[in-house]
Amino acid sequence: MTLTCLGGFLLMETMGGDSPQQDTDSGRAVEFIYRPTAADFEEALRARARRSPAGRAQVLISPLIAIVAVSVCSILQDASLPVWIFTLGLSVAATSWGAVRGRRIAARRMFSFMESYGQCHVVADDRGAVTTGEGVSHTTDWRVFRDYLETPGLFVLLSGDRAAGFVVLPKRGAQGPADVDWLRAILDRNLKRL
Repeated sequence: MTLTCLGGFLLMETMGGDSPQQDTDSGRAVEFIYRPTAADFEEALRARARRSPAGRAQVLISPLIAIVAVSVCSILQDASLPVWIFTLGLSVAATSWGAVRGRRIAARRMFSFMESYGQCHVVADDRGAVTTGEGVSHTTDWRVFRDYLETPGLFVLLSGDRAAGFVVLPKRGAQGPADVDWLRAILDRNLKRL
C-alpha cells in the first residue's frame, strides 16, 4: 500500500482482490466519465470555504487580521473616527478580494495539474474509487477521506482534520441520473456529509 500526496489529492494506491461484497447491492459500482475544468476546482474551493471549518477559518482570518491591525494602528496614531472607519472598510474589502483572488489562483493551479489527466474515468464502490486518466491511474480508499460535501455540480471529498486535501468529482460525468444518487448513497455510507 502506498500513500501519495499529489497536488491537492491524497491518494492511496493498493493492491488487492475483489471485494466479497461484489454480489450484493452495496457492492455495486458507479461510473463517471468527465474532463476536469478550472471551474470545477473554483466551485469546490468556494464550497469548502463555506461549509468546512477549515475553509471558513481560512476565509475569515485575513479580514480579522485587517480589523485588528487597522484598529491598533488607529488607536496608536490617534486617528479620527471617519479615518478609522474608512481605513477599516478599505482594508476589509481588500483582504476579502485577496481571498477570493487567491482561491481562483489556487483553482487554476490545481486544474493545471489535473489537465494532464485528460478525460477521467472513475469507478466507485463501497471500497473506494479507481480513477484512470490518459496515462495516469490511481486507487483511492474511502478511509483517506473524512467528509464530503455536495454542490449543484460536484461531489467534493475532504481529507483530514483540516480538510486540506480534496478530490473533485463532477456530476456531469455520471452515466445517468441514477448514478448521481447511487454515488451519494455510497458516500453517505462511508463518509460524513457536511
